[in-house]
Amino acid sequence: MDWKGLQGFLSGVNKYSTAFGRIWLSVVFVFRVLVFVVAAERVWSDEQGHFDCNTRQPGCVNICYNHFFPISHIRLWALQLIFITCPSFMVVLHVAYREERERKYRAKHGENTRLYDNPGQKHGGLWWTYLMSLFIKTGFEITFLYLLHYVYDSFKLPRKVQCDVSPCPNMVDCYVSRPTEKTVFSYFMVGASILCVILNICEIFYLISARVVALKHRGSAQTASRKFHPDVDSDGCKSSHNE
Repeated sequence: MDWKGLQGFLSGVNKYSTAFGRIWLSVVFVFRVLVFVVAAERVWSDEQGHFDCNTRQPGCVNICYNHFFPISHIRLWALQLIFITCPSFMVVLHVAYREERERKYRAKHGENTRLYDNPGQKHGGLWWTYLMSLFIKTGFEITFLYLLHYVYDSFKLPRKVQCDVSPCPNMVDCYVSRPTEKTVFSYFMVGASILCVILNICEIFYLISARVVALKHRGSAQTASRKFHPDVDSDGCKSSHNE
C-alpha cells in the first residue's frame, strides 16, 4: 500500500486543522502508520506459515488457523487506518469547492471582490463538515476497537490454542509464533487508537466551545450596538418611523 501517497494527501489537512487536529495527524503517521509499515507488518509476515499444530492431518492446520484468526491483525489495522483518514478528505474537498466558487466569483465580478474572507476558515458549512468528520473518525475508531476485541476476545495473543474443528481427528494443540512480540504491538496499536479517540473528543469540545463563545461575543456586540445606536435594528438597518 502506498502510505506516502496517503500522507501527501492528508498533509493539506494541516492547513485547516486546529492544534488538536495537527497532534492527531502526527500521532496517526508517527505512532501508527510508521510503526505499522516498519515493524508490525514484519512481525505478522510469518503468522500462518509458523502456526504449528501437533498433527499432520491434511487441512487441519489451515482450518484451525482460520478458526482462531478469521482476519489478520495487519489487514484489520490497514482497513482502520484507511477508514479513519478518509473523513479528513471531506474538509479538503469542501475547501476546494469554496476556492472554486471564489475563483468564479472573482472572474465574474472583478479581482478586487471577495466571496470569502478566507476559504479555509471554519465558518458556516465548513465548520459543520469539519465537526462531522471528527464524529465519523471517532465512530470508526471505536468500531474497529470493538471488532478487534470481538473477533479475538482479547487484545492479548495466546501462546497455545486448542482446536477440534473438522477435519482434525481430535483435540489438537496449536502454537502461535512470537505471541509476546505480537501482543506488545497489539497493545501499542490499541493504545495509539485510544489516544486518537481522546484527541478527536477534545477537538470536538474545542470546536463547539469556540463556536458558543463566538456567538456570545457576537450577541453582546449586537446588544451594545443597539444600546449606543437605538435607531439601528438588529439587522444593522436604520428603522423608519414612516413604516
